[in-house]
Parts: sequence; C-alpha cells; structure tokens
Amino acid sequence: MDVASLLDRFFKEISVDARVTMTHISVYAAILQSLRKAGTNDLSMFSFELMQVAKISSGKTYYKAVRELNEFGYIHYEPSFKKNQPSRISLSKPD
Repeated sequence: MDVASLLDRFFKEISVDARVTMTHISVYAAILQSLRKAGTNDLSMFSFELMQVAKISSGKTYYKAVRELNEFGYIHYEPSFKKNQPSRISLSKPD
C-alpha cells in the first residue's frame, strides 16, 4: 500500500468536495495510519481505538464522520453492531 499516493488522491478529491470537514480528514488519516501499521488493505478495529488515533472523544461525532465517509465513497465501512466484535473498514478502490 502506497500511503503517499492514497493520501494525495484523497486530498485531490476533497479539494472539490465541500461536504468534507476536519473531522472527516482526521478519521481518514487515522484509518490510513492504522491500515499502514497493520500492513493490510482491510482493517478490523473497535471504534474507541480509531477515536484515540483521530483525537475524537465523542462517539456520536466519530460515527457520523465514518458513516459520511462511507456514504461519500472515501471508505467502505461495515459496522459490527456488537460490542465484542470490531467493525471492518477498507479504503475505496481507485476509479
């Protein structure tokens, strides 16, 4: 995974997307960092783990940002809805 090209592509796309806020950028960066550390394209993590990396303390804010990033097409998010099972996140495939 080439982190620099993924980050470059993300910033090019959001430069014309007025919906994206600093919270979205923070969550995306946390996901990208976690994927890089894991060395994989798919991530299974609990929300509190990504919230710490993204410096977000509100679960409501975190879930809204992740849901919107998924809706906007920047990530693919599969929530687990179970406290003992992590959600799955992957980056959207390039066009």
